[in-house]
Amino acid sequence: MVKFDHSINRPKLFSDNGLSILPITRGDYVISHFDAYHRFEAVDSSITRVSLPNYIQSLDASNIPSEAIALNCAIATGIVSDFLEDEALVSTVSGRMSSGAFNFDIDNTKLSKPNRIEVVNSQIEIDAAYEGINGLALFEAKRDLSEDFLIRQLYYPFRVWQSRITKTIRPLFLVYSNGIFRLYEYRFTDPNNYNSIALVNQKNYSVEFTSIELIDIKQIFMTTSIVEEPDAPFPQADNFARVINICELLFEQELSRSDLTELYAFDVRQTDYYTDAARYLGLLEKAVQDGTPSYRLSNKGRQLLSLNYKQRQLAYCTLILSHKAFHETLKLYFQNGYMPPNIEIIIIMKRSNLKNIISDVTFERRSSTIKGWINWILGLIDSK
Repeated sequence: MVKFDHSINRPKLFSDNGLSILPITRGDYVISHFDAYHRFEAVDSSITRVSLPNYIQSLDASNIPSEAIALNCAIATGIVSDFLEDEALVSTVSGRMSSGAFNFDIDNTKLSKPNRIEVVNSQIEIDAAYEGINGLALFEAKRDLSEDFLIRQLYYPFRVWQSRITKTIRPLFLVYSNGIFRLYEYRFTDPNNYNSIALVNQKNYSVEFTSIELIDIKQIFMTTSIVEEPDAPFPQADNFARVINICELLFEQELSRSDLTELYAFDVRQTDYYTDAARYLGLLEKAVQDGTPSYRLSNKGRQLLSLNYKQRQLAYCTLILSHKAFHETLKLYFQNGYMPPNIEIIIIMKRSNLKNIISDVTFERRSSTIKGWINWILGLIDSK
């Protein structure tokens, strides 16, 4: 009830009043106007290709259903060793443990000075830890793409192990989605200051072949047929990577709207936007029982998620470009060499028989989704 991994997951009472909550003992918490979250930095678009050793049969790079398996795959492929620049890594401490006692300062958004917080035997959890010659790397792993994270997930384990060993403690975040391992290493420039977090390094890896060229995108553009607009609302979900991610979370099981909202870095409104976007492409199916919506992958969605990386991305491109508004916008981009301005995209939209869009304000809002998805397609192109 008090686990809010992303700022958007906080209860409405908290978000409306700028409040956050932190544990200070095994059962006690403190609530205040804490600056408790850190926004993920923009990621480098380049991807380093790695491979599983030939003798590994129990890991499948195309089927990574959990954070634990993502971490195991990152170790087996050498991703962790490469990122940490350390070949002598050994898996050591992980799981739940007591924090011991420590105190720290945390910024308060309502005060001109920080709050001093004292922690005594709170519970912490470490997803994985790898010790090398000169340091101990502590990992937090996620399968959901989000805009920010709770600093406590890195800071509390950092403080615990900083007091127990003499080696450098290296807090890391691993985010796995759509075949890409995104690694972030942070440090705390002042160990006693919760908000002194700073990015040290960020790098992306893939076990699959990821090279997509402009000719691949143009081939999809030229061969894709336009379909009729579906009954699902025209998308209002600018970040296509998160459309993909929500489908990945539904690969294992059907989930209700509330389950998705709780598991993912969404509020209820965003859950509706992104599930509707996936339904628009035919990737999800929606059912309503006793007034409660639930979602599951369609057969098309399940087949698509089973493809390898390159085939999967090009299949997403095909689904997007089979809709006239997106196809015509990309056509203008290819003709002019730049993204069309909103006014031209809106003209295209008005010619595309879109359903349930009437006002110019709504056309304007939805045009940002077209730009976002076209930019996602163009971002697939290997710049090398």
